[in-house]
Amino acid sequence: MPSVTHDALVELFKNRPTLAAEMLHDALGHPVPTFTEARVESSDFTELVPSDRRADVVVVLLVGEQQQPAMAIVVEVQLGVDPDKPYVWPVYVTQTRARHRCPTRLLVVTIGAAMARWSARPIDTGHPGWTLTPLVLGPQRVPVVTDVEQAKAAPEMAVLSAMAHGQSEAAEAIGEAFFAAAAGLDEERRAVYGDLVLSSLNAAARRRLEAMMKSGYQFQSEFARGYVAKGRQEGRKEGILEAKAHDVLAFLEARGLEVPAEVRERVLASTDLDELDRWIRRAAVISDARELLATTGS
Repeated sequence: MPSVTHDALVELFKNRPTLAAEMLHDALGHPVPTFTEARVESSDFTELVPSDRRADVVVVLLVGEQQQPAMAIVVEVQLGVDPDKPYVWPVYVTQTRARHRCPTRLLVVTIGAAMARWSARPIDTGHPGWTLTPLVLGPQRVPVVTDVEQAKAAPEMAVLSAMAHGQSEAAEAIGEAFFAAAAGLDEERRAVYGDLVLSSLNAAARRRLEAMMKSGYQFQSEFARGYVAKGRQEGRKEGILEAKAHDVLAFLEARGLEVPAEVRERVLASTDLDELDRWIRRAAVISDARELLATTGS
């Protein structure tokens, strides 16, 4: 089930169709063609995959008076390990390429370092010479937007910056840049984006920004009121998940067991509290850290 954070990130790319191309070019250094328009297209691939399997966003870059497709970008927001994705991502790419008859890129967006590493793993399709390597926009590649003019020009990028770096020392500066630029937004985006930025910042930065606002900040949109409330619950759960994951690794290391990279990444990426509890118990009895991920036993 999509999370609050997942849906918020998807909306950023839908609201600013050029964002996918900007991130490919500016953050990841991949060339994109000169285009006259970026358009969000259908991401429904039900002809080959179940109806609940569709890409988060498909953006097509168009050129010339005839608006011919020059490149398509499949945007996938990935916040947790999903064993189905190495199988459906190649489908999304090939179906989009066939539909629009143009070169197609897969851009995976995540705000966790462990998930960025997982998402970047090459996918061997089994066909000679065809290995799909996702292009991953992780937190380290998201620009830190603290300049008001930059935030005015690309407000969605400013929100993405807050979501990726809102717990860093730059949090307050990011928030200040966004709110200084927010007056130029329409009422709905100003309300929703403002809520997303504030809910992404660390507590100290949020308190200082709220104090700067004359009447105190109130969550303004119905969308955001519900989502921010859920987001706070999700944030608390994420904190527990992170703590338990580090407990698992600390237990293994305290017992003198070498923890392979794949085990470490899988533990840090877990979003299942029961699974982490099982791993904590298992870490006390196994003799090899690789046994932690076995599907049998408790």
